[in-house]
Amino acid sequence: MRSVFNKTLLEIAKKDKRINMVLADIGYGEIEPFAQAFPDRFINVGVAEQNMTGVACGIAMEGNIAITYSIANFPTLRCLEQIRNDVCYHNVNVKIVIIGGGLAYGALGVSHQSTEDLAIMRALPDMVVVAPADFVEAEAATYAMIEHQGPVYYRCGYKKEPPLHQGRIDFKFGKGLIAKEGKDITLIGTGTITYHAYQAAELLKKQGINARVVSMHTVKPIDKDLIIDCAKNTGGIVTVEEHQITGGLGGAVAEVLSEAGVSIPFKRIGLQDSYVHIVGSHDWLLDKFGFSPENIAKTAKGLIK
Repeated sequence: MRSVFNKTLLEIAKKDKRINMVLADIGYGEIEPFAQAFPDRFINVGVAEQNMTGVACGIAMEGNIAITYSIANFPTLRCLEQIRNDVCYHNVNVKIVIIGGGLAYGALGVSHQSTEDLAIMRALPDMVVVAPADFVEAEAATYAMIEHQGPVYYRCGYKKEPPLHQGRIDFKFGKGLIAKEGKDITLIGTGTITYHAYQAAELLKKQGINARVVSMHTVKPIDKDLIIDCAKNTGGIVTVEEHQITGGLGGAVAEVLSEAGVSIPFKRIGLQDSYVHIVGSHDWLLDKFGFSPENIAKTAKGLIK
């Protein structure tokens, strides 16, 4: 997915001279085309993410669009104060892009895992929080990110994520996408883990259960109308996020249901308020911590009962 993002950004930057990339000594193998095409709009600040964010804010305050770019939690948790006080307080055009959210960098341990980011970023005023599920969404989200006036947090996948959608999509911030229709239960995912929810729906179908699958690519602003529609027209909701159970997608969906006064069987799948103290491949960690399609299907079936 990162390749799709970088290629799309390069194409947009050819037409929009406001776009600048600011990064902290990372991204090699992907960012060279941008650096070569626009050396005057490419800044590498070194291993100094706080400075990266401050420089990006200054660039944006001069009427430009600045993209900060790094892996996992480095553009977010390491420079949260600068994002809050500089970017969001001034509501400037800084787009914060991370590569490999959730457990994607599993072999490098918790320091390289981004599992609190959705909750933290969506708590910041004026911040849009988006996590594309596949390549099609990633490309559309890049265009939407540049068109949006104000801060955006873009949680980009790492490598070869499988396709969730077939054909074109109608992508808008704040509007979820139905990847599969169903009436018995709804599986709502955000980011690349949404494909596991789709696989779970296929497993449920073999058991006579028709599950609706929703890609909630925008966690903030979230699609309240779609959530309420799922609550009223299916038998329950299961949220799936590669993130802590607190404050992310599941929390946002629960807030919508509670404020709307809608009562429905509901379950959140995510990390259970714990750090990942073991290391391993991405796929292995997903299975270990309950993100397998089989476990998602089992949880959904249990909720219906």
